[in-house]
This record gives sequence, structure tokens and C-alpha cells, in this order.
Amino acid sequence: MRTSRNQFLLDEEDVPTHWYNILADLDVPSSDVRRARPAAQPAAGAKRSAPNLPLSMYRASVGAERYVKIPDPVREQYQRWRPTPLIRAHRLEQELGTPAHIYYKYEGANAAGSHKLNSALAQAHYYRQAGVQEITTGTGAGQWGTALSMACHALGLACTVFMVRVSHAQKPYRRVLMELNGARVIPSPSGTTEAGRALLAASPDSDGSVAIANAEALEHAQTVHRGAFAVGSGENHVLLHQTVIGEEALRQMELAGEFPDVVIGAMGAGSNFAGLAFPFHRERLRTGAATRLVAVEPSACPKMTRGRYAWDYNDYSGTTPMTKMYTLGHTFVAPGVHAGGLRYHGAAPLVSALYARGLMEAVAYDQKEVFEAGAFFARTENLVPAPESAHAVKCALDEAIRAREENRPRVILFNVSGHGLLDLSAYDQYLAGELQDHAVSDSHIAASLAALPDVDPVGSRS
Repeated sequence: MRTSRNQFLLDEEDVPTHWYNILADLDVPSSDVRRARPAAQPAAGAKRSAPNLPLSMYRASVGAERYVKIPDPVREQYQRWRPTPLIRAHRLEQELGTPAHIYYKYEGANAAGSHKLNSALAQAHYYRQAGVQEITTGTGAGQWGTALSMACHALGLACTVFMVRVSHAQKPYRRVLMELNGARVIPSPSGTTEAGRALLAASPDSDGSVAIANAEALEHAQTVHRGAFAVGSGENHVLLHQTVIGEEALRQMELAGEFPDVVIGAMGAGSNFAGLAFPFHRERLRTGAATRLVAVEPSACPKMTRGRYAWDYNDYSGTTPMTKMYTLGHTFVAPGVHAGGLRYHGAAPLVSALYARGLMEAVAYDQKEVFEAGAFFARTENLVPAPESAHAVKCALDEAIRAREENRPRVILFNVSGHGLLDLSAYDQYLAGELQDHAVSDSHIAASLAALPDVDPVGSRS
């Protein structure tokens, strides 16, 4: 362990040996946080798709054991870049003139440049053990696709990635990184699947969405011998894998001699937020601390702040079993904001369960104010945050300013889940004054919510 005025570092041997399973500490009906087979037929023209998770990975994510051992080969891979640093943002505090102490956990210093590698390596390991030879996935901004391509290459697996079309155009170097690692990258919606062709026929200029990309990936995986579909966020097992972030942060905050009053993470489907926040939920239960957990989403995709807690599909075509989530509807296509990883229509069932019970908060921001915060952070901390992470930065700045206005010290912790070095074109647009905010109308959300499945598998729709 090493500490300085700015950084709190753990050693290689301090990489967590176990993931934290929040189900052990979450008093909710099991059906609310596990996949549920719909009682009705899937969406018109779609074929049902059963979960194809390796049993060893699935059982760990739905069981009641509080701690799940990280397989030794996965932990050895983690030790290539973990533990990641916890950094005290002294210059940021000084610039803001705030009495708050601001800390951030930096997950961008690995080959993939984001937190996604934590789950990609674990999933590739489990799928390989199950005899899978090719993994197919959908990716929003490309961080997940990049991480999975690297994990597949490391373990000798083929990889096919359906990348949301607007991100494919906005972030070409993410595609290059995936292809460097042997992945086949297809912009979605595409003409290679029935789901993609149907969407293009209805909306030829569609920006795409993660739900559409997942629908195409699911369809493609069913055509591949020893193929499987993998998802980078939302599912219980993904959130489980990401808790290495929070487990390390807990030890590092102890080194700093402080405990956060608020823990903040950007919100797509939930892996970034949950990875940091879930272990702190356990600790506030254990200690009685009043720590707030805050998820930050884009105003262009406000599934928590304006969505509905309901049963819905995870993909655009409605082929997956339903889960109970805060959702804008699986047919919702968000405007093409640069935070592509946050454009998913729903929140993870585990995160949704916390939110429905008042155990966490959610806020939404417009694109321009998020980039303003990201640019300010880049100038003060000399680290360019990804657009997704800039949402957490914006919330942290607001918390610090509130502490200044109230003259009340507080400890703020947030997750910089990835770097923005492949998003400089977006920052260029910001500097040129060309970035636009994207308002989502009530009618747009209402139309999408109207397409929610009308059958509740367990009779407990909220």
C-alpha cells in the first residue's frame, strides 16, 4: 500500500479475491431481480431467445452468497492493471473554492480504456470453460466491444461486435481497436440480420441503439456453431464482476481516513454505477452510515428519472426473457448523444430495485453541461474523461458547489470509468460551440412506453 497527498494506491496482492453479491443484502422478491420467462408470446415476428449463460456464472449471480470467489485465472488477468488508483482532486477543490473533499476512482488505465474489462475477462473465461468458441455482443459507445474483443483475443475466442451506428460514425478508433484484436465489427442496424433489415426498412436513417445492437447480436449468435451472446451491462453477473471497483475503493478510502457522504456513478444500464456503489451499500447497512448513492443519466435517455418500473425486454426485438426494470420501453431509440454507453433504454434490475425502494437517487443532465464539466475536469486534473464519465463529473461538481454554498464539508466519491482520448472529436465540437442538447418529448417517451409488454409474468407490475 502506498499513499501520497493525491493518490491512494494498493499493491498487486491487494486485488480483491471475491466479488460482492448484493442479493445477500437486498430484501426484494427474487423474481424482481432475475430474468423471467414471459407468459405471452414474444414480440410479433420475433423468436424467443433463452439465456445461454454458463451455469457456473449464472448460479453465482442469482445465489444468496454474499461473496463470490474470483477465479484464479481472472484475478491474475486483473493484476495486469489492478488495483486502480483512488485520487484526491485537490486542484479541483481549489478551483471550486469548496470545503468538500473530492475523490475519484480511475478505471481508464488499462488496455481497453474503461471499466468494461473487469467483466469482459470474467465472461470470456466462463464461456471458454463452457466450450464456446465465438462470442457475439452489442456495444453502445464501443468500450464494451473493445474490452470484449481484447478478452476474447487473450483467451483464443472469436468475437463479433454489433456497434450502434451513430457511435460507429462518431468513434472510428474504437472500431480500429476492436479490429486490431481480431473482432468483426458491424454497424447496427445492419443488413446482416432480420432484426436489422426490419429496422432499416422502417427507419433507414436510424442512429441505432444498444437494444437494436443486442437484438442483432442475439440473432447472429444463434447461427454460430458453439457461439454465445454476451452482454456488457445490466445483467446480475456483470454488476457482480464490476464490484472489484467498489471493494478496492473501500480500502483506499480507509487509507485516506475518510468515508464518502455521496457515491456517484454514470448510469447506462448500471455496471459503472453498481461496480462502485454496491459495496458502499453493504457498508452503510453494516455501519449505519448515511451515504447517498447517486446515478447520473443523460437527459436524452432518462430511463430512471422519466421512465417506468415495469417488466420489459432487454433487446429491441423482444426476444429475450423479460426483466423488471426502470425503462423507457425496449423500442425507445435515444438521440445520438456522444455518451453512447448511456443510451440504453433500461436500468439493471438490481439497480432498479434499489431505486424503487428509495435506497439511491438519480439525476439527469443535458449534453452541453456535461461536456462543460468534463472540460473543466480535464483542465484541473489533466485527465480527459469519457463522455459517460463526464456525467459523474458534472454531478460531483454540483455536490461540491452545494457544499460551498451551504458551507458544509462533505466527502464526494465518483467513478471515472474510462478516458476520453478516443472522444476528442466530441470535445472538439464542444470547443467549437457545435454540440447540441437533445430534448426528449413526453410524447416520444409515452409512445415507447405504450409498446411495453402487457403481461406481467409474476403478477407484480408496479
